[in-house]
Amino acid sequence: MKIKDIISILEGFAPPVLQESYDNAGLLTGNPNWDCTGIICSLDATEEVVLEAIQKNCNMIVAHHPIVFSGLKKINGKTYVEKTIIAAIKNDIAIYAIHTNLDNILQGVNGKIADMLGLHTTSILAVKENTLKKLYTFVPVAQADNVKNALFAAGAGHIGNYSNCSFATEGLGTFKAGLQSNPFVGNIDERHLEKEVKLEVVFPSYLQSSIILALEASHPYEEVAYDVVNLGNSHPQIGAGLIGFLKEPMPETAFLAHLKAVFKTPTIKHTPFTGKQICKVALCGGAGSFLISKALAAKADAYITSDLKYHEFFDANASLLLADVGHYESEQFTIHLLQEKLAEKIPTFAVLKTEVKTNPVQYFS
Repeated sequence: MKIKDIISILEGFAPPVLQESYDNAGLLTGNPNWDCTGIICSLDATEEVVLEAIQKNCNMIVAHHPIVFSGLKKINGKTYVEKTIIAAIKNDIAIYAIHTNLDNILQGVNGKIADMLGLHTTSILAVKENTLKKLYTFVPVAQADNVKNALFAAGAGHIGNYSNCSFATEGLGTFKAGLQSNPFVGNIDERHLEKEVKLEVVFPSYLQSSIILALEASHPYEEVAYDVVNLGNSHPQIGAGLIGFLKEPMPETAFLAHLKAVFKTPTIKHTPFTGKQICKVALCGGAGSFLISKALAAKADAYITSDLKYHEFFDANASLLLADVGHYESEQFTIHLLQEKLAEKIPTFAVLKTEVKTNPVQYFS
């Protein structure tokens, strides 16, 4: 098993193209062609986690937060970032970060939080724009099913909870094969009339390369005619935050007690009680103040996130319960998510959860 094989699994689940423009996800240290001896999954890649990886004979760390977020002008060990990078490089430890691309999928960071809270009927809170495209192509009738199946296998044709979605119309195509061509049907230098099927399928934008490769590999024609267009509608399972429902409504005090138990935190900052029962819950792991307005617009009873500033608590407008559970606390389950996803694909390989608690925030009570 190579480092690049592990990366392929991770990027198949959370494609790097889904990360935000400010982010720095990906392989931060190490060589993708190294043999992988084992994996440590963590929220943060710190020097302590690097030392843990060495002790456990794991030469790859998969972390949610990128240890290198912006450019480093010096690497002399003065900061925790520099110490971590030095330790990783000296000991041939690969560090891979899977950050906002893991935030921006339904079954990512926020989906795991929702599972821990017992939410159902979940959906993305703020759907990301420009995430869907449509392919139009033209295939001889006899080969249409073969091409269609290849496109489905490459990831096309998903609409919400439905797969293998397509539309087909029959018509007549014409072409004249040139002197240097090798036509599948028809004769060189003669106009040919062929019964064809026009196939239409939607696909996530990030899959365009693999979709076109599948089309060209399965299509019988030497020159494949197709169009790819951007769609105004968006992929319903890509975007920021999440919203769902509790199995039973809860009083606000009981809901906060539930949060304390699930997140294992000694304290929660929250807005004044609204007097409403909590049933519809919005959430965003990590710093999520940018989604308060989305939670309000969705008429959530509560919004769970972290890193809220004083004035941002006013933004709840007495309309919902705003709860700040802490950054580490909100994203801690990501460690389990990463371990589970990798173990599903490579069950006989060493995929471990870090035993280092990297939370830099401590509580005094």
